[in-house]
Formats: sequence, structure tokens, C-alpha cells
Amino acid sequence: MTDGRFITFEGGEGAGKSTQVRLLVESLRGRKREVVLTREPGGADGAEAIRTLLVSGAVDRWDARTEALLHSAARRDHLVKTVWPALERGAWVICDRFADSTLAYQGYGHGLDRALIEQLVEVTMGRFRPDLTLILDLPVEEGLRRAGGRGGAEDRYERMGLDFHQRLRQGFLAIATAEPRRCAVIDAARPPETVHQDILAAITTRLDFSA
Repeated sequence: MTDGRFITFEGGEGAGKSTQVRLLVESLRGRKREVVLTREPGGADGAEAIRTLLVSGAVDRWDARTEALLHSAARRDHLVKTVWPALERGAWVICDRFADSTLAYQGYGHGLDRALIEQLVEVTMGRFRPDLTLILDLPVEEGLRRAGGRGGAEDRYERMGLDFHQRLRQGFLAIATAEPRRCAVIDAARPPETVHQDILAAITTRLDFSA
């Protein structure tokens, strides 16, 4: 379905995903590509309503299994309403977080059984996967410092303990190790433009940028 046009960004809090997503979208549009910029949780009306429940409020508002179920429900709505229609008409889809975040946050971060998460992924989207996943990596303390400086109400995950965020980082790196053909780890501790150039190089190496 995708023909090499579905790219997801992953990483811990404060990794700079929003900035890099924006730079990539600008680059693709400069090449006269149709680009759909989206995010998870969210990206469709129903999914955005669920997002509000997940990213704000008390840290202990939900247990890990409830979080995973809510993320999965939002993802299904997002896929059906936004991602799949865009890919079917030939657009590039650039997504800020996707299913790897559920494995990293609820699996590695909270300790939810990974087999259960894999079952939820199968129910939600079958064998569908991104063509390329860019994992922005940086030390946890630096990421949390950056995240704390941006403020805002969507900080429920940011307020979870340092140990949680360390497990989260290790989870994303483990995902990259397990799926090296799909995932590229990008050093996000450097200046944004340097990171962007590495992202373009990863895309050029792995996908047909002329499509």
C-alpha cells in the first residue's frame, strides 16, 4: 500500500521530533510531493479526543493495559480516517509517533507484557508497518530538560520518573536493534539542521526519494 511513503518518528521526551517532522515535511513539499503531516495519539477526530485522555492529567490516571488499549483505539481511528486514505492516493505520510511508542512506553516503560502489545498491534493494523522509522536518540536528562522548557498541559508522560524514561530509551534502541531494515537511529543531541541532514541521508539510502 505504501510504496515507501510512510515515515514515522520515534524517541523519548524532548528528542526534537516535532522540529524534525516539520523540517522533513518542508523538504518533501519543496520537492513537490503531497505530504500529510500527522501524529499519534491523534491525527483524526476520534483519535484526538482520546489523545486528551492520555497526555494530560495525573500520572497514575491509567494503568499500563488501559493506556495500551486507548492508544490502540486511537491508532485504529487514525489509520482508517487519515493514514490509509492518504497512502492509497499516493501521498507521503509523516507521522510523529506510531506503534513503536506503545511498545516502548507501555511495554518497556511500564512493564506491560510485550506479547499482549503485539496482539493489540495485530488487531489494530494487521501486518501494516511503516516503511521507515527514524528513532531520535539523546541522553534522557537532556531530553527532559528540553521538554520541561516547552511547557504546556500535555506533560503527563514527561512527569513520570527518571527510571521510566531510561527504560523508554532502552526500549527504542532495542526496537531499532531488532528491526534494523526498518529503523534508523539518529543522534538527536546535535543542532537541528545537522539532525535534519542525517534524516535526509537515511531516507535517501533506504527509500525511493524520487517517488
